[in-house]
Amino acid sequence: MARLRIAVAGAGLIGRAHVERIAASAECQVAAIADPAAAVADYAAGLDLPHYAGVEPMLDAVRPDGVVVATPNVLHVPQALAAISRGIPVLVEKPIADTVAEAERLVAAAERAGVPLLVGHHRRHNPILAAARAALREGRLGRLATVTALVQFLKPDPYFDTAWRREPGGGPVLINLIHAIDDLRFLVGEIAALQAFASNALRGFPVEDSAVVNLRFANGALGTITSSDSAAAPWSWELTSGEYAAYPQSREDCYLVAGTEGALAIPSLRTWRYDGERGWNRPLATGRLEVAPADPLVRQLANFCAVIRGEAAPVVPGRDAMRTLAATVAIHEAARSGGVIRLEGG
Repeated sequence: MARLRIAVAGAGLIGRAHVERIAASAECQVAAIADPAAAVADYAAGLDLPHYAGVEPMLDAVRPDGVVVATPNVLHVPQALAAISRGIPVLVEKPIADTVAEAERLVAAAERAGVPLLVGHHRRHNPILAAARAALREGRLGRLATVTALVQFLKPDPYFDTAWRREPGGGPVLINLIHAIDDLRFLVGEIAALQAFASNALRGFPVEDSAVVNLRFANGALGTITSSDSAAAPWSWELTSGEYAAYPQSREDCYLVAGTEGALAIPSLRTWRYDGERGWNRPLATGRLEVAPADPLVRQLANFCAVIRGEAAPVVPGRDAMRTLAATVAIHEAARSGGVIRLEGG
């Protein structure tokens, strides 16, 4: 089978992570890199890859089988639309767009053209979340009651030397909480409504540094997300999952799911159930779900290749990612209004 030719738009940290995995794959190869930064020309030359300053010239010259869009958020929609207009399947990094309206424009264009649109909520490809989702779908916890998500960590002061990170849109809601929203949708189901508080009291920047969200899921379960990028705490996916070598692993849990028949902690995958008589004065038996570790970016790439070949459906299609964006944007709306925001499809 011929290796698919995948182009990459954007050669920042995540773009280069994609380049590395495409280059190492037996299914595909890097067709070209597009990025206007002068340093990227040297990076591409070092890999003996074609380099283009713009995405559209690259697409026209190379005609790849697929393209990964890993550029700044504001460029996601125009660059993905450029690929779709040429009939080229696209994997766009999260968030799918800056606004729900722009996401709808992109998704509608892909659906009209019949061109696959995937979104890089890569945690869905992590075996830890896949195993947790399977356990919930099998009913091993019974009927779901509550889920608690912790997204708490300390971003160092130099992180905020970049101006946009101090402004609205650069805080933990759109940068970090969007991952938790997608994880909870993947695990528990659609979010029907939410309430939120946000605060900038710790750092004093125009953007929030902390947020708390109450969630009502369509299946009746309730949830909370507690988030801060100014907390000296070990509870976030980055710090607990071991997925990222750049972060020290705390070996704590960041998601706690409870149901009528048992409970599950993630990412440790520890479980609790009653073996006999049930009740809060009876001991719970403990266990653990077993999974083999795997690189979620490699698994995401494999899904992209299978979608291009017509062998599989996207794990994270565009319209699904748009719902994650809508719920995340609603957090800011709820915090401003002090009311309950009801979500379409929930």
